[in-house]
Amino acid sequence: MAASLPPARRRRRARRGSLERPVSSQLYRSAFLFCSLPLLLAAFTVTTPAPLSRPLLPPAFDATATLQLTRELATTYPDRVPGSSGALAAARWFRAQLAPYGLPTVTDTWRQRLPGTDRTVTLRNVVAVARGQSPDTIVVMAHRDDTGAGPGANDDATGTAALLELARGYARPLSAAQAAVQSAHTIVFLSTDAGSFGGLGAVRFVTRSLDRGAIVAVVNLDALAGTGPPRIELAGDRPRSPAVTLVATAASRILEQTGQVARHPGFLGQLVDLGFPFSLYEQGPFVARGIPAITLTTAGNRPPAAFGDSVDRLAPGKLKAMGRAAQELLGSLNQGLEVAQGTTSSVWVGGRVLRGWAIELVLVALLLPFVVAAVDLFALGRRHGVRLAPALRALRSRLVFWAFAGVVFTCFRLLGAFGGGPARPPNPALPATGNWPVLALLGLGAVLVLGWVVARHRLVPRRAVEPEEVLAGQTVALLALAIVALLVVATNPFALLFVLPALHAWLWLPQVQRGRPPARLAVFCLGLLGPAIVLASLAWRFGLGLDAPWYLIQLVAVGYVPGTPVVFALAGAAGAAQLAAAAAGRYAPYPDARERPPRGPLRELVRAVVLALRTRRAPEERLRAVGS
Repeated sequence: MAASLPPARRRRRARRGSLERPVSSQLYRSAFLFCSLPLLLAAFTVTTPAPLSRPLLPPAFDATATLQLTRELATTYPDRVPGSSGALAAARWFRAQLAPYGLPTVTDTWRQRLPGTDRTVTLRNVVAVARGQSPDTIVVMAHRDDTGAGPGANDDATGTAALLELARGYARPLSAAQAAVQSAHTIVFLSTDAGSFGGLGAVRFVTRSLDRGAIVAVVNLDALAGTGPPRIELAGDRPRSPAVTLVATAASRILEQTGQVARHPGFLGQLVDLGFPFSLYEQGPFVARGIPAITLTTAGNRPPAAFGDSVDRLAPGKLKAMGRAAQELLGSLNQGLEVAQGTTSSVWVGGRVLRGWAIELVLVALLLPFVVAAVDLFALGRRHGVRLAPALRALRSRLVFWAFAGVVFTCFRLLGAFGGGPARPPNPALPATGNWPVLALLGLGAVLVLGWVVARHRLVPRRAVEPEEVLAGQTVALLALAIVALLVVATNPFALLFVLPALHAWLWLPQVQRGRPPARLAVFCLGLLGPAIVLASLAWRFGLGLDAPWYLIQLVAVGYVPGTPVVFALAGAAGAAQLAAAAAGRYAPYPDARERPPRGPLRELVRAVVLALRTRRAPEERLRAVGS
């Protein structure tokens, strides 16, 4: 009888605190206890803001006249592209509609380049002011222009027509038998130009108007007769939110007039808008400058498509309800003793609001476990005598490369390879948004590849790399990412939403470094979900699809995305690249003087090119010698 086989020996698990298990999971979990206090504090800050009371006078919004004005503007001037003859005629038409009611108008004219195009055109804002008892000003606005792809009946002839109907109610009639509506606040009726092209008219007004310091609230009317549900747009061009009283009052008036709960971005969508401020509506420039502003619309995160935007597709019932809601909102704001409280930051959860500073505390608290574990990882390496200097030099080389990438991109941008214009988001419906500049992108890629060939000369493995050296590279990269995260906290804590998934996932790369390559790559790819939120938001929420990466490049190229977060992103990319090299098994510490060749990377590259050319020419020279 054959002897029985000995039982298989169980593989012993590495000891905690060893180089095989360098991350202290116990310390990491314990650090999460500090998050309980910010979470508890955030729970106590949840409030239900009360809306302003309804106006004393019932709504007298004339939906029939508004629909007639919409048809007239959309059919008589279907092409209202900024700078065109149709745009000039539409501005004259707007002034003519107010002339019989004695409401004086002022036209602000200027020239500016349109975002996403190479055209510099003449733009016109038409402003009508109804003076009130108080110099505090309420602005009601709508843009006249369209993209030219359709008559722009819903976007935004409906908003312009509703603006005219609201203005007539506050105009001083010419008839002595009629009395003007007594207004407690000064009300400005603003018809902007280039609203479909980055909201240039709104930016012009908020930066050049002499009375902008007295503005207490802004209501923008856009696409009021669509088939979608009523919606309130909140996002600004900076991480701020409109006053909660303004939003609550608008939601209450919409519910009363339409019977539907006004929609707005959800909890995650609002966090994304605070972490990556972006809006295609004209309330954005006002919110960014501390002025409470909202947009009333029946469209989504993105204005409706211009193609097919004809009069016969309008919903008259929706136009009537939204117009009455806008009139009621204006009345509530006008009679309210305290219209708004400026802009801070807040997130709506149903009918309740969570203060932005409390969310910031929670996000910063979620950063603490990573920082504690990364510092402990550094201390562990020091206790075991792990050399960090070569890893730090390797990270320096990667930082230099990504800085080079930023400089090259800036040079391409200055040469006009990615378009130009003002620092405003281009209209996604424009052809230029979906037309990727293939040659420019290939040229940029070629220069970056050439730069990487030079940079990688001292970053490729030349010998077997010890596990301690890989751990040093990961430790340095994680500490660098911690510094980047702290800089993000100092500028916009909401942007931690895109950073925290990467930090908490990549922290465990040293723990799985001795495992199989698929496991390491899976952990690394998991951390990319955080930065991917920005692209996913542009692709899904704003309907950009596969054009989202190119649109993001455009936002950076025109300067809509400030330079500071771009610098932070490049620095984070350097740390991520070092972690990716370790996860792929291609990391190598910076070589010391004995391991480096006598020639530098540039000289080595030139030598390699020369030797390749000589090798290619040698057979030809031999053939010539034989022939002679």
